[in-house]
Amino acid sequence: MFIIKLGGSVITNKSRENSFKREIANRLSAELKKANKKSIIIHGAGSYGHILAEKYNLNNGFESDEQLHGFSLTHAMVQKLNSLVMDSLHENDISAVSIPPHCILELNDHKPHKINISIFKDYIDLGFTPVTFGDVVLDKKLGFSICSGDLLIQLLSEHFRPDKAVFVIDVDGLFTSNPKIDENAKLIDKVSLKELLDLSTDLDSHADVTGGMGGKLVSIKKISELGIDTVLLNGNKPERLYKLLVGENTISTIVFGD
Repeated sequence: MFIIKLGGSVITNKSRENSFKREIANRLSAELKKANKKSIIIHGAGSYGHILAEKYNLNNGFESDEQLHGFSLTHAMVQKLNSLVMDSLHENDISAVSIPPHCILELNDHKPHKINISIFKDYIDLGFTPVTFGDVVLDKKLGFSICSGDLLIQLLSEHFRPDKAVFVIDVDGLFTSNPKIDENAKLIDKVSLKELLDLSTDLDSHADVTGGMGGKLVSIKKISELGIDTVLLNGNKPERLYKLLVGENTISTIVFGD
């Protein structure tokens, strides 16, 4: 079993509001279908969520009534993105079913408070592919906050112990520095948890309310501590996701479970 996060930077243009990369999403869906592996799919909010969430300062919790409207707008937009992702999966004959985070999960000061895992298990047992996504959710202390796709892959990995947790991102894997701004950045193809802890988390210069690469590293560390391997690969490159899922060699970074 695999738990796969399709990054918002891969399936949307994060610099343009509500910009869905349909061709890339369709190709990734086709690769998932061809590999035919039992999976849970998570997708980021990308330009459908981050821009509004930042505008209304939603991750800091309830501070003004204006944010209620912002929360509603943000949730509506990530639902629209989820519908587009679901359409792509369905067009490729994947029996996907959407599980919105706000219905099954609550945070407490950004940390997990409760989550209904059984709904994922019930759908998987019947042969469905559950799909969830980064979203705004209720927060016991703050009123509301953001549940990132990175937190979701961590929580689901804790419960399902997949063969691998897979981050589909917009670069080839984990680098020694941000490859988008440093031409001398080198790809790290294999790394242990101890080596990962020595790396800087300041690897992403893009504004991102959920923490960018630094947020991913926090989740990857926790997944690695469970003894689960994590893979980061480039979703913009054809066949890399498929090859990983069927056990073929491909360009990527693997973080070994501790």
